[in-house]
Amino acid sequence: MSEDIQISVRTLVEYVFKSGSIDARFRSQTAMIDGTRIHQKIQKTYQEGDQKEVYLSTEIHYEGLSFLIDGRCDGILFQDDKIIIDEIKSFSQPLDQLEPEGYPVHWAQAKMYAYIVAMDRELEEIDVQLTYVHVETEEKKSLTQKYTFPELKGFAMEVIQGYAPYAKLLHDHRKKRDQSCKELSFPFKTYRNGQRKLAGAVYKTIVDQKNLFARAPTGIGKTISTLFPAMKAIGEGQLNRVFYLTAKTITRTSAEEAFARMGSSGLCTKTVTITAKDKVCFQEETNCQKEYCEFANGYYDRINEAILDILSNENQLTREVIESYARKHKVCPFEYSIDLAYSVDAIICDYNYIFDPRVSLKRLLEEHKKSTALLVDEAHNLVDRGREMFSASLNKEPFLQLKKDFKGVNQAIYDTASKMNAWFIKMKKMNENQKEFVLEHLEESFLEQTRQFAMTAEQVLQLETSPLLLEIYFKVNQFLKIAELLDEHYVIYAEKDRNDLKIKLFCINPSSLLRQMGKGYRAKIFFSATLSPMPYYQDILGGSEGDYSLSIPSPFNEEQVDVLIKPLSTRYRDRERTRDEIIDVIQSLLKKRPGNHLIFFPSYQYLLAVYDQFKQIDGDTQTLIQEAGMTEKEREDFLAAFKPDQTETLLGFAVLGGIFSEGVDLIGDRLNGVIVIGVGLPQLCFERNLIKEHFARQEKNGYDYAYIYPGINKVLQAGGRLIRSEQDHGTIVLVDDRFLQRQYQQLLPSEWRQFTII
Repeated sequence: MSEDIQISVRTLVEYVFKSGSIDARFRSQTAMIDGTRIHQKIQKTYQEGDQKEVYLSTEIHYEGLSFLIDGRCDGILFQDDKIIIDEIKSFSQPLDQLEPEGYPVHWAQAKMYAYIVAMDRELEEIDVQLTYVHVETEEKKSLTQKYTFPELKGFAMEVIQGYAPYAKLLHDHRKKRDQSCKELSFPFKTYRNGQRKLAGAVYKTIVDQKNLFARAPTGIGKTISTLFPAMKAIGEGQLNRVFYLTAKTITRTSAEEAFARMGSSGLCTKTVTITAKDKVCFQEETNCQKEYCEFANGYYDRINEAILDILSNENQLTREVIESYARKHKVCPFEYSIDLAYSVDAIICDYNYIFDPRVSLKRLLEEHKKSTALLVDEAHNLVDRGREMFSASLNKEPFLQLKKDFKGVNQAIYDTASKMNAWFIKMKKMNENQKEFVLEHLEESFLEQTRQFAMTAEQVLQLETSPLLLEIYFKVNQFLKIAELLDEHYVIYAEKDRNDLKIKLFCINPSSLLRQMGKGYRAKIFFSATLSPMPYYQDILGGSEGDYSLSIPSPFNEEQVDVLIKPLSTRYRDRERTRDEIIDVIQSLLKKRPGNHLIFFPSYQYLLAVYDQFKQIDGDTQTLIQEAGMTEKEREDFLAAFKPDQTETLLGFAVLGGIFSEGVDLIGDRLNGVIVIGVGLPQLCFERNLIKEHFARQEKNGYDYAYIYPGINKVLQAGGRLIRSEQDHGTIVLVDDRFLQRQYQQLLPSEWRQFTII
């Protein structure tokens, strides 16, 4: 019995015929829109009786596999007694730069459509036409070839032969994968308290095609509790692919370790970890052009072999594995990881590959989404990340600089940059006495001016290189894209900084856009130790009525942690006054409970002030300090210093909400105590106040949404570094009088509420 493999005509021919180099030189941002417009314009010239956007499909059997191939043909034309297959391609370069014979990949697509039509209509021969159209001038060039049915049949079989090794590899792997997922047992001897409940809820969510918001305490083993049921769902045919989405590199490592553990228990899955381009680039400067990079030059000529090689020999495609094979096959490691993402069972990557409209994995087709689940780790981070993804800003200064740079060089850029600069000057004058101010709306004349700038820049960039113009062009395009999303969830504001003025389209509530970007996936599981209060996160992360929610109590005993509260004021105005008492608290803890401790501060400035004074009083205690902009190696060294069974006390100074307050596992004696200074409130600022006012207008508690909930989340994350297993014991000291207030008390975990006031 043959097995079915579904594939689109375009994907099939691109796999077999795509060639050449990666070229990240300037490309028009409007190419896709122009392409659609050009297609529609050409199709309007078709004669009566001609057909456009015709859905075609066929089945080809080859070596025990059955290939179900489909796609939409641009046009089937009927002229005299001839049938012509028309494939339209928009072209941004001048048409005289077009290859005289056209491009093999374009001919291949058209010929596959011709084969299907000729077979369906029992034609002996058929004409194939490539219509190239210049996106701006709309100048047209057509290339036509006549083919007999035997020629087309032979060609179709050649294409299938070229694709078959890859198809067979995936097909054989998926059979093994499904069987191993079915047989997979939980890879630990026992479930921790709450783990089985979480795993069961994740599985039910996938089966029921729902969304789940899960608050599961730190140390429960959330990664394995979400990935294990997802793998079981693959084995039952409920899923074909899983995205494990994270905000930080350190949590990606946890997912890799979970897959390795399940692999040693018999699981056979292919996973890829996508690392940011600038981190994996082999060159000193990231410049994706064939002249500058041997890994970009000829990339598409080598990529199929590189993919077959790595998939034949490896299951876990981590950063190190990808880099090794990328060097072997001389391919760009970043593009390699993206191409592999479409072949594997699980993708470990940043949130932005799914939610950010600028970088999401566009080729993941709608029908693939239906069999894909999203596991969103540390989901509390998605609130601010969502705001960031859906916001955009423009500054005055770069337009002034462009005006200077292009004066007497290019009149068109000089004129459009001058107009943009003049608009910013007008704004400044109209609001002379305000540092920040809100705009009710964006004038259509300003948006038109901005579009005009983008179009002018586009024309210039196709002919010459200007790093500043390119940078501003991309910023302007992003701004225009976000401007189309403006609704009641946005505030438009301006902010002055000396001579500069910034205008920002600020997405205050990312809920509807997060919901939209996550649409179509079979299930979404949002989980975190600090998804509290739950209604707030369900609201702001785009939850809907009918979503599932789950709160799991801590699996650890209250006796494992001593919670102490020191009621001091850490408010900005009191910090100098209470600094001596804070140092007394630190010294008292270190004296009574020596060992490894972390102390978290609400700001780096505050940290330095206490650190300097502490070192003057106590020069003997070994200390570490979180530096701004630490490299991965420096971060690893910082954590490695927290060794078990140390005879000397170690005190690490770190920032609340920073790299060491989340996703860090210091098990057992590696960490004996955590001190949290303050309630973590974000700094009072214009933007936070806009958030407060926005939610207050919706009859919600604006201050909680803008300040208290994000603040307490940082406190809970920092405290959560302490108890990571059933054997851990330690002390948490909360330094702030507000921890004794009812509104803060309610937000603390139940195991922290048995506290001692010191």
